[in-house]
Amino acid sequence: MIRTYEQRFPWNLDWNLLRTFMVVVEQRGISKAADFLGLKQPTISSALKRLEEATGRKLIDRKPNRFQVTEAGKVLYSECASIFGAVSQLPALMAADEETLTGHISMVVASHVVSPHFDEVLATFGRRHPEVTFSIVIEESAEVAVRIRQNAASFGICLLSAPPANLEARVLFREYFGLYCGVKHHLFGQRNIALSELEDEPSVAFQTEIEGGPLVSVSQFRERAGLATGLRGVSSSLPEVRRMIVANIGIGALPVHVARRDVRLGELWQLPPYSQLPMVEIYLLTNPRRSLSPPETAFLAMIESMLETVPLEERTYM
Repeated sequence: MIRTYEQRFPWNLDWNLLRTFMVVVEQRGISKAADFLGLKQPTISSALKRLEEATGRKLIDRKPNRFQVTEAGKVLYSECASIFGAVSQLPALMAADEETLTGHISMVVASHVVSPHFDEVLATFGRRHPEVTFSIVIEESAEVAVRIRQNAASFGICLLSAPPANLEARVLFREYFGLYCGVKHHLFGQRNIALSELEDEPSVAFQTEIEGGPLVSVSQFRERAGLATGLRGVSSSLPEVRRMIVANIGIGALPVHVARRDVRLGELWQLPPYSQLPMVEIYLLTNPRRSLSPPETAFLAMIESMLETVPLEERTYM
């Protein structure tokens, strides 16, 4: 049963306070939020105080040299981001009756997403609907799921450790990882390399390999190769992991189908083990709570058609 307070709350609340609070959290401070919004610091402080009074909760712990969002503040921020995402959809939703498909599709994607099948869908859609615009932001896989849950983007593409709550996840493709060294490494270009030759070699890795995340199988693969304990380099970006491998900072794991071009060009060299390579699934994430705009609906339908007609075996890249 909804209490009287809960019934009155959305009518009494000044919704502008939510926008201000969201900016304060994202800018990590009152003064930075004031600069961002073009307002004075006391105005921001007053808005935050009014919001805390309206919610009856302390939202941000503010002390000298300390800025920390409380648990209640984290819950409110997540909902604010979702509300902001929904409001940002309104122009596209209201344009649904236009004959020409127009609008915007926003995607948040992990850095190592390389899929010819997805690229073909994107190319076909772009050719058919030239008035639709796109934005693609690169984030860590965990942040991709957060952004989609907050309704801050149309679609997400990332790795997953487990099915995310309240989101729909479809396997977009599978990829296998192998170990590689750069042209400056002493094993570059050698054949018939024994696995023992990799023992105690320095290595680099993806951030998700060292946090028990979706690349834990890749971490175990490096352990199987006997690489040195401790990492010499870490990044959440595939291009930066590749850069460290080429620069001989250490041996590292990359998707085989992504590294193939660099192997052909003489930039990378695949190392053992060559069998039982770790396989990772890449997912397309959508938020069922999101009211899809016409271009989002059409783009998702095209992706789903591809997933239905192209067997997963063909979307498994070696």
